[in-house]
Amino acid sequence: MYRMFLFAFALVLSVSAANAADFLIKKQSPHSVAKTLDRLTAIMQDKGITVFARVNHQAGATRVDLELKPTQLLIFGNPRLGTPLMQANREIGIALPLKVLAWQDDGGKVWLAYTKPDVLKSRYGISGKDEVFKKMTGALDKLTNAAIKAE
Repeated sequence: MYRMFLFAFALVLSVSAANAADFLIKKQSPHSVAKTLDRLTAIMQDKGITVFARVNHQAGATRVDLELKPTQLLIFGNPRLGTPLMQANREIGIALPLKVLAWQDDGGKVWLAYTKPDVLKSRYGISGKDEVFKKMTGALDKLTNAAIKAE
């Protein structure tokens, strides 16, 4: 019985890890977490994309006497892309505005990640908005590639 539980637990963990890999785009950055998001913020502002908030998870952890390697979340959006999706299904509003997470792993590498737009399309059952998702996918790729570009 115990072996079956361990097998089931290992299976759930492997499926969860596979699912995370399936729904996220992850890119390594040569910059610090702060600099990566500073660069991304500047690029977005130059493009007229609204940056709503930046959450410093490390600072939050420090406030409650816990340790966390640098980890920050950028929340941003473009109503020209998001609004048609919410018109199709208001529930996607829980995932919008979009978010990009930057963190430093235990080995010191910095990563930038975001949810694949096609995952949002599938999760919220949105059809007829393929062009919007295509634009969103291209924009996220270009913006994040510019942010992680080596100087």
